[in-house]
Amino acid sequence: MSQQNDIQVLLICGGGGSEHDVSLRTADFIQRELAKSPGIQLTRVTMDSAGRLQDAEGTLRELRSDKLLYSASGAAQPVDYVIPAIHGYPGETGDLQSQLEILGLPYYGCGPEASKICFNKITTKLWLSALGIDNTPYQFLCANTAEETAKARDALKLWGEVFVKASSQGSSVGCYKVSDEAALESALQEAFTLSPYVLVEKCLKVRELEVAAYTYEGELVITAPGEVCAPSDTFYSYDEKYAEGSRALTHVVAEGLSEAQLGWIDAASRRAFVGLQLEDLSRIDFFLTESGEIYLNEVNTFPGMTPISMFPKMLQNHGHDFCAYLTALIRRAV
Repeated sequence: MSQQNDIQVLLICGGGGSEHDVSLRTADFIQRELAKSPGIQLTRVTMDSAGRLQDAEGTLRELRSDKLLYSASGAAQPVDYVIPAIHGYPGETGDLQSQLEILGLPYYGCGPEASKICFNKITTKLWLSALGIDNTPYQFLCANTAEETAKARDALKLWGEVFVKASSQGSSVGCYKVSDEAALESALQEAFTLSPYVLVEKCLKVRELEVAAYTYEGELVITAPGEVCAPSDTFYSYDEKYAEGSRALTHVVAEGLSEAQLGWIDAASRRAFVGLQLEDLSRIDFFLTESGEIYLNEVNTFPGMTPISMFPKMLQNHGHDFCAYLTALIRRAV
């Protein structure tokens, strides 16, 4: 039974974009965890590509400026806190957070500006460089013109193999590994259909490391790095991340890192979290090259929380309970 003083939490998932299905699985995880928390009443709605919200019964719902969630019949329920569990647009891009800011509703995760900066691979790199954090060598293409694409061909000649990435796509969507000019041409055309800006990044032989960064009882926690081992014949694509038959192996704690490497990753993660003004959570990904260089690759402001996702695994491995962590954030905000 709902108590009068229960905290009313609205969980928004879906989004209608390329990561819609993954978002539903993240929402499943959050819903299961919060079900263990007495005093929290959860309502889940799924957003479609037009931004409409539907509940489990398929009824359209609408969140209005009076902080009430309405249904078509005119019935309404209060909302105290929102969990915008949408990967990609409009959750990780800051659009949904801007809307919640206007409504004056507290929510889980990073603010609009940090979300927008980190979702765009190019602004992320500019910020990381400004914060003095090493990131992978790259070229930035601001238009699909001969002059700009010539920079990509020069980069390919220089580096031998490159990644072509649409600047504002999540989860390896719009990301292409290229080692010859013909493939470069088609990858650039494809990337420019997804984004007005394109990144051409040096392809490195690396170990892929990631940390969970989150606030727990007011303190910033950076976990030990975990590792993702993609199959050697591919890169860690969207399908390898989330497909049921994924061949990617994950290790909650990466082995064989030196104290200096662990220290660098921890310090860079802290500097990124504070410098980019992240809030509540993020997953920060690093590359460790064969020659021992470490680069910060990207910052995920709302990481996946599916059964094979690293963020909840690393949090748990650090000795924290996800339900207790999220409940504390909700209580503090409300």
